[in-house]
Amino acid sequence: MEKELSDKVHGGDNDFESLMEQSLRAPRAGDVLTGTVLLITRDSVIIDINYKCEGQVPLAEFLDHEGNPVVREGDEVDVYFEGTETENGTVTLSHAKAEKFKVWRELERAFQNEVPVEGVILGKVKGGLQVDIGVPAFLPGSHVDIRPARNLDRYIGQRGRFQVLKFNRARGNVVVSRRAVIERERTELKEQTLKVLEEGVILEGVVKNITDYGAFVDLGGLDGLLHITDMSWGRLQHPAEAVKVGDKVKVVVLKYDPARERVSLGMKQIMPDPWTRSAENYPVGARFKGKVVSVTDYGAFVELEKGVEGLIHVSEMSWSKRAVHPSKVVNQGDMVEVQVLGVDEANRRISLGLKQTEPNPWEELAEKHPVGSLVKGKVKSITDFGVFVEISPGIDGLAHISDLSWTKKVRHPSEVYKKSDEVEATVLGIDVENERVSLGVKQLTPDPWSTVAQRYPLNTRVRGKVSSVADFGVFVELEEGIEGLIHISQLSNERVDKPSSLFKVDDEVETIVVQVDSRERRIGLSIKALKQHEEHEEMQAYLKREHEAARFSMEDILNEELRLDRDEGGRATTRGRGRDR
Repeated sequence: MEKELSDKVHGGDNDFESLMEQSLRAPRAGDVLTGTVLLITRDSVIIDINYKCEGQVPLAEFLDHEGNPVVREGDEVDVYFEGTETENGTVTLSHAKAEKFKVWRELERAFQNEVPVEGVILGKVKGGLQVDIGVPAFLPGSHVDIRPARNLDRYIGQRGRFQVLKFNRARGNVVVSRRAVIERERTELKEQTLKVLEEGVILEGVVKNITDYGAFVDLGGLDGLLHITDMSWGRLQHPAEAVKVGDKVKVVVLKYDPARERVSLGMKQIMPDPWTRSAENYPVGARFKGKVVSVTDYGAFVELEKGVEGLIHVSEMSWSKRAVHPSKVVNQGDMVEVQVLGVDEANRRISLGLKQTEPNPWEELAEKHPVGSLVKGKVKSITDFGVFVEISPGIDGLAHISDLSWTKKVRHPSEVYKKSDEVEATVLGIDVENERVSLGVKQLTPDPWSTVAQRYPLNTRVRGKVSSVADFGVFVELEEGIEGLIHISQLSNERVDKPSSLFKVDDEVETIVVQVDSRERRIGLSIKALKQHEEHEEMQAYLKREHEAARFSMEDILNEELRLDRDEGGRATTRGRGRDR
C-alpha cells in the first residue's frame, strides 16, 4: 500500500503525508483510493479497497471506444469513494471521478508551480479554442501563437503544451496559453543560439514563413531572413521553389546585428559557386544541352547546370528577321542544344545562341545569289526608306528608295509598290555577319545619266516643260526623269527677283545646255545664254550678209571696169585698125 501511495506522490511531502493519513484511517466520502480488481461482471467491476466490504464500479467506466473492458482481474486501479452502500453489501465507487480528481489535482499543482501541461486542441469556441488537458480548458485567440493567428482552424487537432493562466476547480474553469510556453521555450533556445551565433557559422533551422522576397528561418528562439537571392546560385522565380514551411535547412550566417537582433542567412554559400569556372567550363563556340527554365519577352533562360543559366536573346533564336515571340520558338521545360556566344564571369552572364546550331541560310544565300545576280520575290513590307522583298524563306532583302529608279523622284516607296507585289531586283551586296541583303531595282536597266553628256552636249538647244519652280530657279524636264536647272541668274539678261513671275509648271521652255555633270546628275540650262547665242548668231549672219554684199559690190565694180576696159580697148583697136588702113 505504501508503494502505491508513493507512486502517486508528485507534489511533495504534504501530499505523501495526506495519502498516508488517508490509508491508515477509514475511507470517507470524497477520498481517492487504490484498489484491486476482484471480479468483472456483466454490469460492474468489483474492487477490493481494503475496507470492510468491497466496492462496486459501473463496468461502463472501464470500457474503451469499442466496448471492451480495459482492466482485468488483479489490476490495481484508482477509485473515488462515494461512501454509499448498495443492496448487495458493497460500497459505491467511481473510477471516472478518481481520474478527474487526479487531473484537477495535477492542474492545480501545474498552476501553482507554473509547469506546462499537455493537451489537444479540440475545436473553435467564441473568442478562441477549446483544449482537452484532461478537463475542458479555454485557449484565448491572443494566446494561440506568438504572432496574431487569423486562421484558428489550422490549429485544431494539434497536440501541444500549455501554460495554466487561470484555475478555478469549483467552477470548473481553466484558462491556458500556448503562446506563453512558446515564448519561454524560445527564450531558452535564444540564449543557447546567441552563444554560438556569429558571421560565418553554419546552423540548422526550420523554415517558419515564406514571403515573395525570401523565407524566415527559426534558428532556435531567433529568426533569420534567408533572402531569395541567397537560396540558390541559379534563378528562382519564388522562394517556394527552394524551400517549404517546416523544412529543416542548413544555413550560414552572413550578417548579424546584435543591437537589432537581425540575422541575414545564406544557403547557396554553403555550396561552391559554379560561376567561378564558368569561362573554362563553357568556352565560346562550344555547344551544350540545357533545360529552358524561363521564357520572357526578350528571350529564354537555359539552365546549363545547377546554378548556371544562360540567355538566348530573341535575336539569336532564329535566322529569320521576322519578329517572333520567344514562346513561339521554345517552351519552359524544353531541352535544347545551344552554342556559347559569350561568357561574362564578373556579371555572371552567359550569352547563348539557338540558331547557331542550325545551318546559316545567309551563307547559303551568298553562294546561291552572289552580287550582281537577279532575284525575284514578293514585297513583305514597305517603309519610309525602302521596300523589303522576301528572296528566300525567312530572308528579306532591302531595296532602298534611292535604288528604285534612276530618274523618277520617289517620295515614298508606296508610290511604286504595294505589299505582295512581285519584284525583280539585282543583288547589290550581302553582309552575312550582319544578316543584310541590299537589292536594286533600277540596276536592271542602264543608267540614263551615263549617256547624258553625249546626248546633251554643251551649247545644245533643248526644249522641255517646267516641272517645278523654286526661289533659286526653274527645273525643266528634258525627258522622263531627266531634269535640268535654269538658275535664277540664267533666266534673263535683266534682273529677276522671283522665277514664278516668269514661269509656271508645264510651261514650254526653249533653252541651251551650259553644264553637264553625270556624276552629280546635274544639267545646267540657260535662257540668258540662249539669247546671247541667238544674238551672236544674228550678228554673225548680219556680218556674213554684209560681207557678201560688200564682196558682190566690189566684184560688180571690177567687172564694170573690166568691161569698160574691154570696150575702150575694142574701140581703140577699131580705131587703130581704121587708121592703119
